[in-house]
Amino acid sequence: MTKYFIEDDNIEWEILDELVSRKIMAYESSLMIVKINFKKGGIGPLHNHPHVQITHVQSGVFEVSIDGEKQILKAGDAFLVPSNLIHGVQCLEAGILIDTFSPMREDFL
Repeated sequence: MTKYFIEDDNIEWEILDELVSRKIMAYESSLMIVKINFKKGGIGPLHNHPHVQITHVQSGVFEVSIDGEKQILKAGDAFLVPSNLIHGVQCLEAGILIDTFSPMREDFL
């Protein structure tokens, strides 16, 4: 059965480390949305994957690295990561990122 409505309060945070946690909000085979909570100093380490990723900065300030290029992004900004490019983030001020992936990240389930 497809779940059409997703209520944030009904999803538990998955603790990734002492500074980073995430919620898998919704997904189907071609698309996934994930909320990631960062405390100041939290790191999304450099990595790559075959999925296309678009991330919205809901709150906070992040240094984002994509393919060796770095930029500071704040609430309201976004970034696009094409398939297989090396990317990562460092949280400069506590905040939340909203990641979307196409196709879905099976490795997150």
